Amino acid sequence: MYRSLQDYIKLLESKGELIRIKEFTNPLLEIAAYTDRICKSPDGGKALLFENTGTRFPVLTNMYGSEQRMKYAIGVDSFEDISERIKEFTGELPSSKKGIVNTFKMFRLINDISKWFPVDFKGQAPCQESVQYNARLSTLPILKCNPADAGQFITMPMVNTCNPLTGARNVETVRMQIFSDTTSSIHWHAHSTGAGFLAGSSHRLPVAICLGGDPVYNYLAKTHFQEEIDKYLLAGFLRDKPVELVQCFTQDLKVPADCDFVIEGYVQKSEVKALEGAFNDYTGCISPAGMYPVFHVTCISHRMDAVYPAIVPGIPPQECQYFNPASEKIFLSTIKTVIAPEITDIHIREEGTEENIIIVKIDKRYDGQPFKVANALWGFQQMMFNKLMVIVDGDTDIRDRNSVKSAILNNYSPERDTLISRGAARDSDHSSSVGGVVGKLCIDATSHNATYSRKEISEVIQIIYDKEEQNSSDYRKLWLLGINCNPERDAAIKEGILTLDARSK
Repeated sequence: MYRSLQDYIKLLESKGELIRIKEFTNPLLEIAAYTDRICKSPDGGKALLFENTGTRFPVLTNMYGSEQRMKYAIGVDSFEDISERIKEFTGELPSSKKGIVNTFKMFRLINDISKWFPVDFKGQAPCQESVQYNARLSTLPILKCNPADAGQFITMPMVNTCNPLTGARNVETVRMQIFSDTTSSIHWHAHSTGAGFLAGSSHRLPVAICLGGDPVYNYLAKTHFQEEIDKYLLAGFLRDKPVELVQCFTQDLKVPADCDFVIEGYVQKSEVKALEGAFNDYTGCISPAGMYPVFHVTCISHRMDAVYPAIVPGIPPQECQYFNPASEKIFLSTIKTVIAPEITDIHIREEGTEENIIIVKIDKRYDGQPFKVANALWGFQQMMFNKLMVIVDGDTDIRDRNSVKSAILNNYSPERDTLISRGAARDSDHSSSVGGVVGKLCIDATSHNATYSRKEISEVIQIIYDKEEQNSSDYRKLWLLGINCNPERDAAIKEGILTLDARSK
């Protein structure tokens, strides 16, 4: 749909969704400060194009920062359109029955998929119009977002790697702190695909960092619901045309030809990890410093009209919250097929930052089923990082706070309907008592034989906040619950009431 990030910028401008800033704006703190304020505007504000950054490249921020811009980026009029396309496609999957109908479905399926596989770009790729082997990262307008940050870091890198054993491609978004003109960190935590590839490599792992291009790439790179799916194949499905890839100059990798920047390099398996951080994270808190692999730059290429895209992390609301409504629709069919067919809908609360707080709706048929679903989801991809889950059924609207609250008031009995477990935690989850492990809480608010006539949520759930947060908004309180509560340590049931400790620890 978009031949470049410039194409997307032109569309946003034509729709009144972009503000150009012509005055000099410093990539060190200033761009992030303006962006943070705009992100917190009603409906996400506008996308911002900073044209004078002290480098030859403009910076685009808040490009996904509204529901409408997210739809423009993916190329749909509604997120339901994606869901319908996936339903139509999965309806073509062969059934267990044999016969001519099954054979026809298989041939049609193969034909559809073949149209979406990435293909080789012919001619000079736009992302390689300018090539620098003596590359310097300081030529790029890389942001420092918060005074507490350890330095500048690339906030929207598409990190391209291949499995050294199978050749399978992976694209993900991880933080990259700049150490020098030719080195940076690469924030692969223990659970990440890139870390697994590095562990399986014999010597060096080739890496290509892409920036810009069709905005659907960055969306998919930041989404980790189904890592086994080739992100560029999925982009081909969403665009209904294949992504065109080009061979890198110094690394044995292929990248989208329409990207704005390609930073080629490698990670040395035997090299001692470097201290990275601390940084203001997407949780809205300062994540601690840690030891992470070092990325070495071997080449930088870019378009002549390249635009540097960036996203600013921090306390919600933020730009990244708009990724969730699309992901809920795109990956629901996969979750139903692979994990639990009784799931009818999933909602990731924006206050929860990433997957901390989710609401799940199921087609309930028996007692205990909600806990079965919770355990299945906690074992699935990025859902393993979820800490607070509410499961409902019936006519509950999971995107309406009052409807979910009503389901809890009418159906939830803490002694009977609470599941507390433990599992993997993000590196940035400061509520974890033991590094890498955190508690999980599931509230079963599905229909039961007996219902209750409670009027206030405090009759069944009480949450303890720091004194200075007592009068904060409900939005902020839910955010504090998501980041501060470790259910294994901070949840207790006494006299029929679930108490959760959301104080800072």
